[in-house]
Amino acid sequence: MYIPAAFRQHDLSQLHGLIRQQPLATLISQGGEGLQACHLPLWLAADEGAYGTLYGHCARANPQWHALAKGGESLAIFTGADAYISPTWYPSKAEHGKAVPTWDYQSVHAYGQAEVFDDAERLLQLLGRLTEQHESPQPQPWTIADAPPEYIEQMLRAIVGFSLPIQRLEGQWKLSQNRSAADRAGVQQALSARPDAGARDLVEQIKRMP
Repeated sequence: MYIPAAFRQHDLSQLHGLIRQQPLATLISQGGEGLQACHLPLWLAADEGAYGTLYGHCARANPQWHALAKGGESLAIFTGADAYISPTWYPSKAEHGKAVPTWDYQSVHAYGQAEVFDDAERLLQLLGRLTEQHESPQPQPWTIADAPPEYIEQMLRAIVGFSLPIQRLEGQWKLSQNRSAADRAGVQQALSARPDAGARDLVEQIKRMP
């Protein structure tokens, strides 16, 4: 990923934080028919390896798992808050007019070689972790034990799991760091007036930048 120096995020805790907050990844791999991609929620084991290890599963009917099994490099992309930025929000635009539209966003790219597995015990452990991660905020969390055992066994036969030890981790926090304090304040004011939660989330991310 091309990352201008001003936007590069080096903090591992910040990179891991975005992965946990936005776990639905775009997983890209190279297969016999060219590039393949799918969208999967991934679980991060932060303490496995230098940059952590990602775990997920895909449908057995999805041919992409064959590409993962071949051991080539794969890329998981996680995206955070984002919004269009109008040059009319910059006070400097009124002074000299030297401003153009842009987009602010957060993105993490995780690269690695996947290991595929389909044994029931390991799949069940993975599903338990994913379920706990996403059900824990619910008033009445669903658990795997809520479903009939024979149904879960059927579902396990229909999926393939994988681990992706992260060998390279890159992050881009493009949050108007290249603008003046006045321009950044203008961006925050404009985004704060929008009704969508994504815009307000981006405001909070911009405020946290030094």
